[in-house]
Amino acid sequence: MARKYFGTDGVRGRANGVITPELALKVGQAAGLMFQRGDHRHRVVIGKDTRLSGYMIESALQAGFTSVGMDVLLLGPMPTPAVAMLTRAMRCDLGVMISASHNPYEDNGIKIFGPDGFKLSDETESEIEALMDSDFSARLARSPDLGRAKRIESVQARYIEFAKRTLPRQSDLDGLRVVVDCANGAAYKVAPETLWELGAEVISIGVEPDGFNINRDVGSTAPDALVRKVRELRADIGIALDGDADRVLIIDEKGQRVDGDQLMAVVATSWRDDGRLARPGVVATIMSNLGLERYLGGLGLELIRTAVGDRYVLEHMRSHGYNLGGEQSGHIIMSDYTTTGDGLIAALQLLSVVKSQGKPVSEVCHCFEPLPQILKNVRTKGGQPLKSDSVVTAIETAKQRLGGSGRLVIRPSGTEPVIRVMAEGDDRALVNEVVDEVVDALSRAA
Repeated sequence: MARKYFGTDGVRGRANGVITPELALKVGQAAGLMFQRGDHRHRVVIGKDTRLSGYMIESALQAGFTSVGMDVLLLGPMPTPAVAMLTRAMRCDLGVMISASHNPYEDNGIKIFGPDGFKLSDETESEIEALMDSDFSARLARSPDLGRAKRIESVQARYIEFAKRTLPRQSDLDGLRVVVDCANGAAYKVAPETLWELGAEVISIGVEPDGFNINRDVGSTAPDALVRKVRELRADIGIALDGDADRVLIIDEKGQRVDGDQLMAVVATSWRDDGRLARPGVVATIMSNLGLERYLGGLGLELIRTAVGDRYVLEHMRSHGYNLGGEQSGHIIMSDYTTTGDGLIAALQLLSVVKSQGKPVSEVCHCFEPLPQILKNVRTKGGQPLKSDSVVTAIETAKQRLGGSGRLVIRPSGTEPVIRVMAEGDDRALVNEVVDEVVDALSRAA
């Protein structure tokens, strides 16, 4: 069933357009009512990235939660995985992150974590939606039962120590020159500090947020500035986070990009050798490269694919006992440490392997040769272009042409009004052709 407010990663849309104070107020009230279980004093932590609209949404959520009797702990700018960790560590009933991740500053979003630090299930989000659209005025708190709000100052140091403890005891990054790009986002303080405390020589970019420049020409979706800086300084590695720091892109010492698939391959190999894999496999999505699947198969490991979205990767990991998973886009989930993707911790795991092997990042991170993979987006204006006869025919023809030597994946985005068309295979020219044919059919139908 289509949902009204929640998408694949919380509520997301244009700030003060889709994400209005009224909507945020209702989210706070409905979620607060849903998670009042027991007689204890209920509380929620709220973190945010650096968007200008974060102030407005934070205040509205605070009003919503306090109006139903929940105390609010305001964290300020903090990475999404830090909010998830602190929800659990501070024994809160809910955690909320205000962020639109890699989107431009005009957008914003609301992500909700349960008391266990995990994102809410589709079913729970649907229940919150139903409550938002109902009359719950009789359930608002009485005057003496209203919640209180306060800002917490020590959380950055807590997250830094948490991140450092994910490395083996006595580990350090001495001798490594690291350029870190924080996308002018949520990790602009904690990421450089963590790397420096571990002994690295740290050069930081994307650490001057002004409310408008989050993800603008910096971060994991715009790594050119980081590539230039790595080459200019002859750094050992570049680390690019996105606006809320739950994903990471690596730049090796040659200025080449390393995506989430290669990162999963590195960690899977290391953990297999150390006996740390809970099960002989990795959970990824339908977008991960076929080269990763073949590489893992050569190690005796399975690649399990889920729908796109780190929440679906995590759901499969939890239900089937896997402790490593992620997305090609750089959401890497290591459930021994975190309950969601954590770009900084993924980078630390890679740096640990680089330090222990004493090899350049370009060697450590080239586990397999990716198959040619083409991804194009088709912007839509509503309707159901995927059901058009011409589009259905184009898709079937493309699949037949690829045969058993490739894959075709077509899916509507959960965060933007676009349909994503991805194909991969051993023959680059063929892959290009089938993607263009499907895109042309979709463009005409859309």
